[in-house]
Amino acid sequence: MARYEPDHLITLAARLAVAAGVPPADAQLLAEALVDADLHGKATHGLSRLAIYLERIEKKLIDPDAPLRVEHRRPAVLSVDAGNGLGQVQAVKTLATLLPLAQTHGVAAATIRQSQHFGVLGYYGRRLAAQQVILLASTTCEPALPPEGSSEAFFGTNPIACVLPTGRGFVATIDLSSSIVARGNIIAAQREGRPIPLGWAIDSDGNPTTDAAAALAGAVLPMAGHKGYALALLVEVLSGVLSGSAIGPDIGSMYKHMDRQQNVGHFFCLLDIAAFLDPAEFKRRIDQTIDRLKACRRRAGVQEILIPGERAARCAVENQRQGLALSAATVQDLQRLARQYGVPFDLAPASPSCGDH
Repeated sequence: MARYEPDHLITLAARLAVAAGVPPADAQLLAEALVDADLHGKATHGLSRLAIYLERIEKKLIDPDAPLRVEHRRPAVLSVDAGNGLGQVQAVKTLATLLPLAQTHGVAAATIRQSQHFGVLGYYGRRLAAQQVILLASTTCEPALPPEGSSEAFFGTNPIACVLPTGRGFVATIDLSSSIVARGNIIAAQREGRPIPLGWAIDSDGNPTTDAAAALAGAVLPMAGHKGYALALLVEVLSGVLSGSAIGPDIGSMYKHMDRQQNVGHFFCLLDIAAFLDPAEFKRRIDQTIDRLKACRRRAGVQEILIPGERAARCAVENQRQGLALSAATVQDLQRLARQYGVPFDLAPASPSCGDH
């Protein structure tokens, strides 16, 4: 795969979004969020999603300039209506409103309804970690995962995340879906004509399958069986029931339902570290914890014990240095969008040292 300078990809994605009707500042934010996902090795939530966002804008299923409306407010709580706007944009705007509340009260929480797919939860936590704030976040998704014992998709993959500042040059990022694998991996396999591993999903009759199309028509399996089911239910309540957004099968599919809104719900909880402990002491203690984890006796063949989020942070550094590799399908999508919106496609493959300046 060809590699491209991340800044050039951000510029192209932002221009495409502006051409589709997104205000320039919001287009820049969307582009940065997508490229950040690619940088951290989450290509299923990166630029590969830009085409469907813009298509849904074209079909008026996403409002590219939606206002963010706070429906209910208490001193450290917000209930927000995203107005069917872009998920990444409305999430960042909500967090910008919520952050001062957390810094004043120590803890602050928000729900968001009438939103969309909003990418990688870890992205939002990394933004807040620089402010010495811990983020707990979750989101509902279109149906993909069955309750334990069922063959019918009810829950989304319903990810939940917690992002922790450290003093080690990366943030510890617990970011996991309730399913055994992110549904985006199955979508990518279908697009590329690849089979999926046995144990990832079942078909519509409840039978195990390695066919990506059959898996998308059926259901992704929960991680850890009934434990993943319980986690999916927790996320559904926090992000869906509590927010007032759509629940379970009422959530629109980003790809299949091109006739209705998604109405996804999100939940954010911010903890200002300074309200609990001096931030320097917190970092000393979490770094000490990291040292002790890495010093644990390793299994045969294991070179290093990694901390959640560490591999993704290294991936981002390497992608900044060498350039960001995009699949042929994503490059073709960007070329097609450039033609459609009359935006110059002026990307050139990056040199291996593109990040060394």
